[in-house]
Amino acid sequence: MYGFSRFYKYPLPLLFLSLWLVAVFLLSSKPAHSQHAAISNKQNYQSTLLAKTIMPSTLTQNVRKTVLENGLTVLTKEVHTAPVVTVQVWYKVGSRNEEPGVNGIAHQLEHMMFKGTLNRPIQFGRLFSALGSDSNAFTSYDQTAYYGTVERNKLKALLVLEADRMQNSQIEPEQLASEKRVVISELQGYENSPEYRLNRAVMQAVFPNHAYGLPVGGTKADVEKFEVEQVQKYYRNFYSPDNAVLIIVGDFQTANTLETIKEVFSKLPRGQGVGRLGAPTEWGLGERGDGAGVISSSSPSSPIILREPGAGRLLQAVYPLPDANQPDVPALDVMDYILTEGRNSRLYQALVESGLASEVTASVTSLRESGWYEVLVTAGSKQDLKKIDSVLSSAIANVAEKGVTSEEVERAKTQLTADVILSNRDITSQAMQLGNDETTVGDYRYTDRYLAAVRLVKPRDIVAVINKYLKKGARTVGFFEPTQKRTTEVGDKPDSAQTTENFSPGVPVLPSEVGKYLPPVDLATDAIAQVLPQEFKFTNGLRLLLLPDRSTPTVTLSGHIQAGTEFDPENKAGLAAFVADNLLNGTKSKDDLTIAKLLAQRGASLDFHAYREGVHIEGDSLTLDLPILLEILADVVKNSTFPAKELELHRQQTLTDLQLELDEPSEVARRIFVQSIYPKKHPLHTFPTEESLQQIQRQDVIDFKAKHYRPDTTVLALVGDFDLDKVRSLIKNEFGNWEVRGQAPTLKYPTVSMPEKIVSVNPVLPGKVQAVTYMGYTGINRYDPRFHAALVLNQILGGDTLSSKLGAQVRDRQGLSYGIYSSFQAGKNAGTFLIEMQTSPEDSSKAIASTRQILQQIHQQGVTALEVETAKRTLISNYNVSLANPEELIDRILMNEVYGLDKVELHSITDKIQKVTLTQVNQAARELLHPDQIVVVTAGPSVLAEKSMK
Repeated sequence: MYGFSRFYKYPLPLLFLSLWLVAVFLLSSKPAHSQHAAISNKQNYQSTLLAKTIMPSTLTQNVRKTVLENGLTVLTKEVHTAPVVTVQVWYKVGSRNEEPGVNGIAHQLEHMMFKGTLNRPIQFGRLFSALGSDSNAFTSYDQTAYYGTVERNKLKALLVLEADRMQNSQIEPEQLASEKRVVISELQGYENSPEYRLNRAVMQAVFPNHAYGLPVGGTKADVEKFEVEQVQKYYRNFYSPDNAVLIIVGDFQTANTLETIKEVFSKLPRGQGVGRLGAPTEWGLGERGDGAGVISSSSPSSPIILREPGAGRLLQAVYPLPDANQPDVPALDVMDYILTEGRNSRLYQALVESGLASEVTASVTSLRESGWYEVLVTAGSKQDLKKIDSVLSSAIANVAEKGVTSEEVERAKTQLTADVILSNRDITSQAMQLGNDETTVGDYRYTDRYLAAVRLVKPRDIVAVINKYLKKGARTVGFFEPTQKRTTEVGDKPDSAQTTENFSPGVPVLPSEVGKYLPPVDLATDAIAQVLPQEFKFTNGLRLLLLPDRSTPTVTLSGHIQAGTEFDPENKAGLAAFVADNLLNGTKSKDDLTIAKLLAQRGASLDFHAYREGVHIEGDSLTLDLPILLEILADVVKNSTFPAKELELHRQQTLTDLQLELDEPSEVARRIFVQSIYPKKHPLHTFPTEESLQQIQRQDVIDFKAKHYRPDTTVLALVGDFDLDKVRSLIKNEFGNWEVRGQAPTLKYPTVSMPEKIVSVNPVLPGKVQAVTYMGYTGINRYDPRFHAALVLNQILGGDTLSSKLGAQVRDRQGLSYGIYSSFQAGKNAGTFLIEMQTSPEDSSKAIASTRQILQQIHQQGVTALEVETAKRTLISNYNVSLANPEELIDRILMNEVYGLDKVELHSITDKIQKVTLTQVNQAARELLHPDQIVVVTAGPSVLAEKSMK
């Protein structure tokens, strides 16, 4: 997948860390002299403490660098908090090494690296899945990376596989032809996004003579022309040990592991290809402009204007910046936080608070040869882009003229430092940080140096970098002006900064064949420490789960309130989300800016999100700031006041967001799919519309909050570096006086019958080039006795495109879809069985027909014992790996409590999966798969209107 989340709110080292998490299905957002002196001094001390004391212990203090005789750089870091390990190989080559005509070849090769080797002629996705490895890959501007996280007993197996494909990958004509179709399908998905198309046009204008101006994933025209010899030559030139970095982080012994690495990799020869050290092509060098490390760019005096089908107006401004090694980078990142991070930020105040824009995001990108500062503004309804551009320029000029306060600078530095720490809580992220630093700037210790420099940034430095780089004449601006309105929807914004793959198996291979190609591995799974959360219940009914974890100086908070969208009135759909989204807009004692500032001063985050069965609370902080996070959480859930001005501003932003959503095929398909399954009056049938959002009044919000936000329907869970008794006492002090009034509201979901036949719906979205299909019907709930068998069945069918039947047939063998997945969405109430795929419009009917054939085959013939055992092993391994990530761990703890499951479910679920039998899986297939009673919704180009499902 060509992941697209350009607007991360982190410095360069965190680009990849923030992006790979999104693949799970997931991204980010930010603000009297003597009075502030004490605060600034405290913040400065805190920032210094974080950067100087905490960071080395979590990033590079225990890192060991070794260079083998063949040039392979090896970075190892022992982390013994869980019996898992991550293995990553980063090649110093990316789209920077391309030119027009071969744009996208690095990305195409990345896909081919999963197609098998001379020694193992099998899709590597199958091998990774059989090992239970959480594996993936991406291509970026400066590098291509492959990564997998597994239980520690499978470390050597991963090393063997990576060494094999470093030298022996097969690139055959038939495989290339199939995978080119997959890549083109992927690119078509990005083309659906107006933001992607605008960014591509602007970047080409900013860097007309450098590969940074090319889209990382390539173009359809170039991909179609790739020949086997071209891709093979690129592979020989760049894939060799002396152009690669191997990173291992996790639970292993360094000395023994280094011996294994030498045994596995030392026999690989150095590369012989031209450009193997990652040098750019001559076309890519460009001339240097003002400021060290800034590549000269084209800056049109008038905006680039795209008038194309779409929904919202967009403005994008790009300013060339220096490369990552230049000394101005830390000040530029601090500047970005001051300008755009949070409600107190300068551009938020100028554009969003004024109603001109519904959103403003920005990022500093600092790469090997150059960089840029990118600002994206989503215009408010009926707002003029020229006016927005004028206000944007004036706001930046005002900062340059009048300067920034010490308080703003210290707050931004603390936020930035905390973001680095909070983004390095799991071993995969820590390895990503090391790999990115080593391949981009040539020093795995870069982030430590960077944070030390951030600590020294002063207000005058912010003014200096704005005057140096954010000159109006240096920027390139693009406007996206939609040519028509639509009644359709949008999902995640794509990101041209890197690709993130989701590979599935290739030509169908019997499960018995997979074992033949697996490297030797001890199949005995390491015992996972049976540490369980402590559970408490207060007199007002609030439930609390606490699990101390001293591995990092952070705390992760997750919570649930039974106040989800299922309670939306039919004529006021969107009310539950309205309440959740406005909780932080003010309380009886604090206004919205005060709340935002309190969080920002400590680099903490707090967010509320309404979904079907509840409101999900997410919070993060450093250990020393947990009391503040809990104080604000308690204040907003008990005392939120919903000021009228902020509510109306939120309404306008929500209306704009709805317009954008109704321009995205995935959201259109999802909405129509759900409404085709669930009848009117069902809690799941209702979706927000412009009319329903306009109907919501302030009193509705206040009443909903009073009725549904209650301690006896609230669960809080915390994992992190804290003392059990102290945190329990803190929470009791903050939440103990939260009163219960009356009985908690309840809902009874009506029974929904299966469709009597195939229901096919094809909503048309003009201007889109990729189709998105949703297929399915009503499913099961979490308490269904078939739940664990359904997990195994789904794993075989399409739960993991690394090893699924759907992936093997529809994606790899036929090349019809970039991504195809299935899931049983089981909650307190019956959810849906869902298959989602993305296809070229001309392939949609064939892909749907192939999917139904696979469903029919499994429904009638069942699956094999070996498939069941392989799926069980994969599920159990993946689950054990997930427990090493604090965010995944805490969500599992939380939802087990929400569903009323015993807390031992955290570990006993693997035993339940292990006990699933072939008979149970095949019975579930007969009872839960219904290929002839299915709803199929395909949203996309108009060509679909002429096609019928076969």
